[in-house]
Formats: sequence, structure tokens, C-alpha cells
Amino acid sequence: MNILVCVKQVPDTTEIKIDPVTNTLIRNGVPSIVNPFDGYALEAAARIKDKHPDTRIIVLSMGPEQAKNALKECLGIAADKAYLISGRAFGGSDTLATSYILSRAIAAVEAKTGEKFDLIFCGKQAIDGDTAQVGPEIAEHMDLPHVTLATAVEMADGKLHVTRDTDEGHDLVEVSLPALVTVTKTTYDPRYPTIKSKMAANRAVIEEITNSDPDMVCEPERLGLNGSPTKVKKTFTPVQTKDAVILNEETGSESAVKLAALLSEAKII
Repeated sequence: MNILVCVKQVPDTTEIKIDPVTNTLIRNGVPSIVNPFDGYALEAAARIKDKHPDTRIIVLSMGPEQAKNALKECLGIAADKAYLISGRAFGGSDTLATSYILSRAIAAVEAKTGEKFDLIFCGKQAIDGDTAQVGPEIAEHMDLPHVTLATAVEMADGKLHVTRDTDEGHDLVEVSLPALVTVTKTTYDPRYPTIKSKMAANRAVIEEITNSDPDMVCEPERLGLNGSPTKVKKTFTPVQTKDAVILNEETGSESAVKLAALLSEAKII
């Protein structure tokens, strides 16, 4: 069985700040991590491999050279091979262009390996965008059945059984392969690499796929900014319009009286 997992290197959102002058993200010095939902997707693939040892897992990412660090982390955990899509032609892509590029890169990897993927995993969404669009769009580009918001995935009788979150509880979906599944937070934590696997991953050579790669067949007008109908007009930090008041009277009763007076003045009570 051949599985592909799409991963993205994202800034650690707990460290993100916005420049008050330019209203753009401050990326200098901000640590990068593997998108957490992609980590759950990799774990779902690894659990299938645990039960079916002949399974081969390939990870694919689109981004700058530093994204190789995320791919090497995935190699240390469970992946057998990694590819990085990189190049100026892909810069500025929105979700539609990104999903198209990824779909063409998946076809390129299939051409290089001579094998088709039975299953493609994506994280539910990237924490630096939260659109949850790329996975389903890849499936549409490739004309594949897809299931979103998966919390558990198992193979049974040659078909995929997916448990997915819903507002009312969960659904159990049976889908034929090949298929694409997006994974949300699961009840189990992703595994960690061993020291041995991490050292091997650090020595691994990550193959790059560029727009000039003979296996990467793309329509130029669908790449980058030209292929992106989404336009971001402005990014800004909301202006704080409310003030906070700390009540530090000598007694609790005095603080309560002061609070009541403030609420009355604000016409809340």
C-alpha cells in the first residue's frame, strides 16, 4: 500500500506578532513547526503501516528550503521518503493555486516512483491560515473521493473505514481506494522519533520538485499570484476599544460597591 501525506511547515502561532507599522507578520526569529494537524495525519498513516508493514509512506511539502526541516522530522517519525516542492513560480499561491500545484506534484511523484498512491492524507487545516480548503481541493483536482475531519482511519476488506467528527457526534464512513482523507485532532497523540531514526532522517537527502521538473506538468496561468483569485487587501491588529479597571479596595464589600457604581455609570445595570 502506498500512502502520501501532505505536510506544511508553519510558524508557531504562540509566537506570532504583527508589525504595528507595516501590519505584516513578523517572521524573523519566529520558530517553525510541523503543522499539528499534519502531525495527526502522519500518525494516521503510521498506524496503518503498523498493521500493514508493507505500506510505504511518502511525505510532500511546498515551501522554501527551510521546509526540509519539517520533512526530516516526518522522516524520523514514520515516513520512508520526502519531496519538497519549491520555486519562485509557486510563490504567492492561495489555496486554489496551492492545491493545484500539490495535485500536479503528487502526479509527478507517481511518475518518478512508477506507483500510484492508494491513499492521501492531509491535516484538516494549517494553523497559519485555518481555511481547511487545500485537502478537499486536491481531491477535486485529482477526481478522488474524500472524507474530512477524520479522527480514526482503518483498513478493512480492502476498503477504508473512517470515523469523522460531526456536530451531533461522529459518522462512520466507508470509502473505496484511492481516496483522500483530512485528519483533525485525534484521541491519541502523534508518536515521537527515536534517536536512531532522527539521526538517519538528518542525513536524508530531500528531493526537490520545481516547475522545470519534466514530471511536473502544470499550466503556468494556474500558478502563484496569477492562479490565485484570493486577494488579501490588508492585515491589521484590531484596535483595543475597551479599558480594564482593577478594583483593589480595602474590603470585598467596598470593591463590590465600586463595581456596582462603575456598571451603573456604563449603563450596564
